[in-house]
Amino acid sequence: MTLTCEDRCAVTELIALHGHLCDGGELDRLDEVFTTDVIYDVTDFGQEVLRGVEACAEAGRALGELNPVGHHVTNIVLTEQTDGRVHARSKGIGVRADGTTGSLTYEDIVVRVDQGWRISHRKVLARRVPLGG
Repeated sequence: MTLTCEDRCAVTELIALHGHLCDGGELDRLDEVFTTDVIYDVTDFGQEVLRGVEACAEAGRALGELNPVGHHVTNIVLTEQTDGRVHARSKGIGVRADGTTGSLTYEDIVVRVDQGWRISHRKVLARRVPLGG
């Protein structure tokens, strides 16, 4: 498979859509971003691995007011895999209601399904020290 410019654009927009849906409280639309059986790994934040798009939505609802008010994604790098999947690495900046911020890295596996591109696996890594320390 060759990753076309259109594919790259679609995957980049897919990654961006996550923040818009979360920030807008549209957690019932996360199936537009993730496969139904997504693995969402937030163990780096002391949480359990979430399994399934509904578990992701429920975790967001449970967090309630502790959710960031802004999810900002940047520095998206896409690497085509030999099996048709895409590895996407991006940086995230979360803005909390009190104005404090945090930085993280998203490591995603993106697959093409009948509805288009979707994230099937996401690992969220906290950035706590400079230079990869």
